[in-house]
Amino acid sequence: MKSIVSVLTVLFAVFWMSLTSFAASGLPPGWTDDFAAAKSRAASEGKRILMVFSGSDWCGWCKKFDRDTLSKSDFVRPASKKFVLVMIDSPRDKSILSATARMLNPKLVAHYKVRGYPHYVVTDADGREIGRGSGYVKGGPKAFLSKLEQMSR
Repeated sequence: MKSIVSVLTVLFAVFWMSLTSFAASGLPPGWTDDFAAAKSRAASEGKRILMVFSGSDWCGWCKKFDRDTLSKSDFVRPASKKFVLVMIDSPRDKSILSATARMLNPKLVAHYKVRGYPHYVVTDADGREIGRGSGYVKGGPKAFLSKLEQMSR
């Protein structure tokens, strides 16, 4: 009985750490917050970059977009074949951002002239804009993938 309790305690601890590490990172699985690394990776893999600008801890539509689309494997898997996925978060609680994101995200918001959230920008590997959109995209992963396909032609 004691060993079962120990095993359950360890499993719970691992589960809890995985949840808190996701929350602490502020990123959905499959996304990065390092734009410079994303540009390098996009160039080496022949991909475009999808940047999603979010207010993850205050923007209701951003939270819904993340929950319904951005963090779904039905989106991340196919999108990752064509794009390097970059989350540019502007939370109120800056402690959930990496040091790099805390420094660069406001500059990226200004550079790409983001005025509302959620907002998304498709660029080439050098960061040159190809297309953009804003607002919650209804219809889940399939609808957003279709919109991205139209934007990046």
